Amino acid sequence: MSVANSNRPKVVIEQVLAVLPLEVARWLEALSDVWLDELEEIRLRVGQPVELCLRQRSAFLGSDGTLAQSLDASMRISAGALAQVLQRLTQFSRYAVEEDMRQGYVTLPGGHRVGIAGRAVVEAGRVRAFRHVTSLNIRISRDRPGVAASVLPALYDRASRRPLSSLIVSPPQCGKTTLVRDVARRFSYGGFAPGDHGMKVAVIDERSEIAGSVDGIPQFDLGPRADVLDGCPKAEGMMMAIRSLSPHVVVTDEIGRTEDAEAVLEASLAGVAVVATAHAASLDAWRRRPWMERLFLARAFDRYVVLSRRKGPGTVEAILDAEGRVIGRGGVEAR
Repeated sequence: MSVANSNRPKVVIEQVLAVLPLEVARWLEALSDVWLDELEEIRLRVGQPVELCLRQRSAFLGSDGTLAQSLDASMRISAGALAQVLQRLTQFSRYAVEEDMRQGYVTLPGGHRVGIAGRAVVEAGRVRAFRHVTSLNIRISRDRPGVAASVLPALYDRASRRPLSSLIVSPPQCGKTTLVRDVARRFSYGGFAPGDHGMKVAVIDERSEIAGSVDGIPQFDLGPRADVLDGCPKAEGMMMAIRSLSPHVVVTDEIGRTEDAEAVLEASLAGVAVVATAHAASLDAWRRRPWMERLFLARAFDRYVVLSRRKGPGTVEAILDAEGRVIGRGGVEAR
């Protein structure tokens, strides 16, 4: 079992601890597993307290290693300490490439994403780099095997024994990537429906978050029939997979650009199912984005799964068919 597959909180975040200031890492290690299991983000801001965003609330890391009850008792980050973290990020991760930095993030091994804020250097209307970085947001990536169990029957046609193209829609931090990872794993292993023996899954992992690859090797278990194109742009990767990997289903994260939509349409014409995610508060909101209405009208997706945090990350609010009609809620759906 790979490191990232362990359920022990301290093991899950050890790649994160390696880039943090020593004092912060030491105090985080001292926190109970209960708190660490609820940890979703670590926010580092110059001159401000270290903020820990937990599942239901946020708290500040106290100077004594506890969760501080007041700002005065909290641990604060200096500009020098933040600069050291940024330096470790770019050295520790082979995926801290220039293009990632331009998009405002770095991905650590294990799929942890680090958001960057500061002064943007803009040339010809595009962000080229960040200077004078003033804050970092470290988002903890966790594996949750089995989370797709309730929605999987809706994403699979038992009569034809084929996966259905599906889009998982939600605002940030609602468990889209965790869910799509488990969908990929369950399709790869098979056995979730009578007569299902598993299928070939191509994972297009542009941000290295679904598989959490290190040196191209997935750190999350995606099953025995998964092929991963790590760090590959989504649109190009989908076409490469269809041409050369003969997948039954292509899995990818965060579609939104015109070229992504075109690739999804091409996949549907080629008879390959696509399971993807998208940032939006609802299906209607997603449809209002450029090019997405075209996907909807073309019935490129057979199913839509809408998530929220209402009962915690991964709450299934609705499952809809290709025409946007609700067929299930809260993990219980029509067959």
